[in-house]
Amino acid sequence: MNRVPGEAENAHSSSVESCPSLRDVHSINPVQLMARIESYEGREKKGISDVRRTFCLFVTFDLLFITLLWIIELNVKGGIETALKKEVLHYDYSSSYFDIFLLAVFRFKVLILAYAMCRLRHWWAIAFTTAVTSAFLLAKVIISQLFSQGAFGYVLPIISFILAWIETWFLDFKVLPQEAEEENRFLIAQDASERAALLHPGVLSDGQFYSPPESVAGS
Repeated sequence: MNRVPGEAENAHSSSVESCPSLRDVHSINPVQLMARIESYEGREKKGISDVRRTFCLFVTFDLLFITLLWIIELNVKGGIETALKKEVLHYDYSSSYFDIFLLAVFRFKVLILAYAMCRLRHWWAIAFTTAVTSAFLLAKVIISQLFSQGAFGYVLPIISFILAWIETWFLDFKVLPQEAEEENRFLIAQDASERAALLHPGVLSDGQFYSPPESVAGS
């Protein structure tokens, strides 16, 4: 005999628990929601987020910095033209830095194509470039004779290795999580705006108010 009142109380309590969510939706300002949605849509129209643009700038910095160090190394060896002939035309894996420059070009092309042009939202491209860079540099340091050529034998491989891993960290811990969070906020704001539009209908205009025609006397 006591089951029916208990079930009624449970149903009543569940309906009371659902009321705060409705109150929250009622308390939402539709103007603020629309402004927030428009800001997110404006970011989407840009085609690329600010944090992704920063990542692409860092990838460009990686290429330019390695190129600068390589040019300095060429000048140290007695002139750019002579060193270029020696390192490019007469390439030697054990003593040339030209392959480290090409490795930076490889990273730049793959990452810009994947994350700037194709706007990829996955880590496989950066994982591929970092794995190739790490394996190549480790093999070059072990097999080649770079350490016998002075400071640049240490600087170029170490800087290239560090920059590749900084790019991996920045994409995995900054770019992808922040873009996913912004997308979730956009979906939540859009859903809340739709609920607010249903619960708060627009203000009636003057044209929606009218007076009925006068009735005929005696009708």
